[in-house]
Amino acid sequence: MMRTMTGSGTARRDSLLVAYVFTVVMVATTLPTPLYAIYSARLALNPLMVTVIYAVYAVGVLGTLQFLGRLSDHVGRRPVLLAAVAFSVASAVVFVATKGLTGLFVGRLVSGVSAGLITGAATAYIAELESPLGVRSKAGVMATVANMGGLGLGPLIAGVLADHVPHPLDVPYLAGALLLLPVVLVFVWRVPETVRVRDGFRAGVGFQRIGVPAEIRVPFLAAAIAGLASFALLGFTTALAGQVLAEGLGNRSHQTAGVVAFLLFAAAAAAQVAAGRFVPRTASLLGLVLMTSGVVVVVSAVAAASLPVLVAGVLVGGVGVGLAFRAGLSSVTAIAPEERRGEVISAFFIAAYIGLTIPVVAAGVLVTATTLLDAAIALAVFIGVLAAASAAIIMRAPR
Repeated sequence: MMRTMTGSGTARRDSLLVAYVFTVVMVATTLPTPLYAIYSARLALNPLMVTVIYAVYAVGVLGTLQFLGRLSDHVGRRPVLLAAVAFSVASAVVFVATKGLTGLFVGRLVSGVSAGLITGAATAYIAELESPLGVRSKAGVMATVANMGGLGLGPLIAGVLADHVPHPLDVPYLAGALLLLPVVLVFVWRVPETVRVRDGFRAGVGFQRIGVPAEIRVPFLAAAIAGLASFALLGFTTALAGQVLAEGLGNRSHQTAGVVAFLLFAAAAAAQVAAGRFVPRTASLLGLVLMTSGVVVVVSAVAAASLPVLVAGVLVGGVGVGLAFRAGLSSVTAIAPEERRGEVISAFFIAAYIGLTIPVVAAGVLVTATTLLDAAIALAVFIGVLAAASAAIIMRAPR
């Protein structure tokens, strides 16, 4: 497909606008993080139900990636980004209009659809808009910061608003929707479409083939395991941040819960940016070590009821997640045959998003049936085993 070319100044402006859209849509997906404690109190939700509600988001993302993942290649980047904006606003409307359990499930599912639509389309859009800049292109950094940065800003914004303004279950979502308003007014007119040849909606709809060629299955397995472990740590922290603070540390501040989640994603984003300075093998091994160390420190924080220790664990674990995930994705992209690269990368993301579902719900079961400390220990063991398995495969592979 042919892409349009623009001047360097216009290209940077347009790519920044797309990065803004990407960021704000991702902000909306994590706004509920510090609010789960309020929902739990009002709806009498146990930790298991909270983790199931959280996991519904991943179902929405995965379903959208698989069924509509190629859509922007066929209808254009801009329509898909605007559709993501529409779904993001729709999720906010659901959260504000319905405060019951059904509304939470529907809102999270719709939010997952918005993330699934925008992730691939925005990443490709930024790369294409930045292409006139050549070696000065910041496409990879911009997409990474927009994605992880948005995920981190959501809990921070919602936590601050929940502690300092009335109607804590309304204002954060309305604020998120308000951030998207300039997009509807400006975005359509200012950013050029980069897909010149478009063959329609039907051509872009359908389940993608998923598979991994036999010759790369071993190195793919190492990357996929690291991705799963990374998302399991992210999922546990974002789903149960309020629970960890309230029950483990006696801190019921929504703002503090938001800050903790923000620090995790901020550390991961910074590490992803820095990961380009390492060869994937080094970044993977370092990330796996730091991820495991971080979750052990989190367990220590719960056992000692220490907020500073928790923050330290979140920062260390976040850096580990960023390094391991970026290195894993880079490795998979490099080893996949060109004609099957799309399905191999999709398989990698499926493995990663499984980490947002099964391990997180399992943690909810343990918190409900036993104690928060037991669940944290189980998570640490789980991530440690996965990290060790991934590291063992990497160490045995020829350099």
